[in-house]
Amino acid sequence: MKKELVKDWMSTQVVSVRPETTLPVAHKMMTKNNIRRLPVVKKDGRLIGIITLGDVRGAEPSKATSLSVWELNYLLSKLTVKKIMTRDPVTIEPTATIGEASRMMLDNKVSGLPVVDKSGQVVGIITESDIFRMVVRHEWSDEAVALD
Repeated sequence: MKKELVKDWMSTQVVSVRPETTLPVAHKMMTKNNIRRLPVVKKDGRLIGIITLGDVRGAEPSKATSLSVWELNYLLSKLTVKKIMTRDPVTIEPTATIGEASRMMLDNKVSGLPVVDKSGQVVGIITESDIFRMVVRHEWSDEAVALD
């Protein structure tokens, strides 16, 4: 497993948003695609930030608010991803090892890393789930070999 590369286990179908995307639209995209993080990219595709489901939930008003539904919807429709995203997120290159990715996630207390090429373009995303999937597949492969 030490020689496994990020590019072999990352998700390449990355859903991303632009900084001017509103919070309700970003939340809907996350729900629709069953994902917990969205890279934020410029027009040219270069990464400038990341927004997580936790960021979205944290920016939504408390249910104990005295604002009306219409006031809440209006305020949320004006809030953009740019205002709540994490700027300059920790990233990794596709040629890095899974071990390097795991260490970066642990050291930075994050559960996923945008994968960027040398020009800063998002080419994938690697998450704890991807790494766990790799570990499980390796374990099953070892058991299959042992049974032969």
